[in-house]
Amino acid sequence: MNRTVKIGSPPIEVHLRRSARARRYSLRISNADGKVSLTLPNRASERAALDFAYRQEDWLRAALGKRPAAVVPEIGGKVLYLGQEVSLLQGTARSVKAGPEGLFLPGSVETLGARLKGFFKVQARERLAAASHYYASQLGRDICALSLRDTRSRWGSCTADGRLMYSWRLIMAPPEVLEYVAAHEVSHLVQMNHSAEFWAVVEGLMPDYQRHRKWLKANGARLHHFQF
Repeated sequence: MNRTVKIGSPPIEVHLRRSARARRYSLRISNADGKVSLTLPNRASERAALDFAYRQEDWLRAALGKRPAAVVPEIGGKVLYLGQEVSLLQGTARSVKAGPEGLFLPGSVETLGARLKGFFKVQARERLAAASHYYASQLGRDICALSLRDTRSRWGSCTADGRLMYSWRLIMAPPEVLEYVAAHEVSHLVQMNHSAEFWAVVEGLMPDYQRHRKWLKANGARLHHFQF
């Protein structure tokens, strides 16, 4: 069962989904697009789940109201890059160039978003590949492949055969946060779980990982507010 219901006035769209792994009702607001989802166990009552959602209506409205509006990058505006707000300036070169004053983007307004996104992907791949190979070498493991996506619910993933996937939006986070995500995913080559043993591997690669993990939890939503 996957369907959408509306609660309250003005209505809030809530996307219902059942999960065999769920043990209780869970309301979540997507960092990427503000989509509200309600997860319930397979055998749970849908009516009881909706009652739960109605009881959380005040919390939902308050949380949705705090979400910043989407930001569409434009010349003269700013964007996050390597954890800093940088200016977007008109460029004359054939490609995006980074300088002390900010990022210089060539072309028209219509192509700005695509050019900036392409630049971010190139930079993200370069940095994530370097960090991933470095941490993998520390563990004596090999990486099979690395891909980038614009994921909504996770910053990275790792398969048992060494295939890594990352969100290219990590290039907007501070470099050490990007490296933490790489260390995190590479650690799954040793422990395919989130057990105490797994976190011990992460700590061995990056002793201060908790600081960077906290930054991502507190600020990760900002990376999704930019619309390219």
